[in-house]
Amino acid sequence: MQLHSIETGYFKLDGGAMFGVVPKTLWNKQHEADANNRIQMSMRCLLIEDGNRLILIDTGIGDKQDPKFFSHYDLNGADTLKASLKQHGFSTSDITDVLLTHLHFDHCGGAIERQGEGFRPSFPNATYWSNADHWDWAVNPNEREKASFLKENILPIQESGQLKFIEVTETHHGHLGKSDLFPNIAVRFVNGHTDKMMLPQIEYNGHTIVFCADLLPFAAHLPLPWVMAYDMFPLTTLQEKKMFLNEAAEKDYILFFEHDALHECATLERTEKGVRVKDFVSVREL
Repeated sequence: MQLHSIETGYFKLDGGAMFGVVPKTLWNKQHEADANNRIQMSMRCLLIEDGNRLILIDTGIGDKQDPKFFSHYDLNGADTLKASLKQHGFSTSDITDVLLTHLHFDHCGGAIERQGEGFRPSFPNATYWSNADHWDWAVNPNEREKASFLKENILPIQESGQLKFIEVTETHHGHLGKSDLFPNIAVRFVNGHTDKMMLPQIEYNGHTIVFCADLLPFAAHLPLPWVMAYDMFPLTTLQEKKMFLNEAAEKDYILFFEHDALHECATLERTEKGVRVKDFVSVREL
């Protein structure tokens, strides 16, 4: 098995929304806001090369929306999904599996591309993995979350016949639900940010690496009260973070951050203030 960090570019979101009730005087020290109060965010994906499988976790924002849409998010940086794959010697046709942690546009936009007046999967030979609960949540969205679920990112996946669902397991006995997907790769389910978001957990070179998606977008979100205003159920997020971070510290998990423009991965340690970063690392070092 080999892991590759896949950078797909940067975008900006409101810093206050990213940190919820945390005062700007605190979060701005770590992620400085621009004149519009927006902070720089990565859209970092993970590529898993394992035997005959080439598994991509999330796909970034893509390039098919109109300029007005993109203007809200100040897309920047030279990295693109296709260019980053090519840098590692791969093309979109090489991908065998695309695991979408959830169907918000900044995580799944690159899964579908324009074809004339219509749309097609960006990865023609891949199986796309979601779960039935989250799929239903996304195609029948609530009013608060509706702007994050774009039909052109979602429905063409099912129409292509390339969609499969992972069996959902529920949280129990203080542990997050977990389902095996492939050898050495499982997914965990969390519900605070959005219904049944999936966190891939990978056994790699003697390490356990967890792709944190939007449970922990940045390393700065490790303190329990640092919860996004974007989360549908913030108290659920807080409880899920507590369960996950206790387990992660106990078992020496390595966290992979999708949106942290400053840090790719981190190891953890227990402190008087709770579970915090021990060291920042990259997948190349593992």
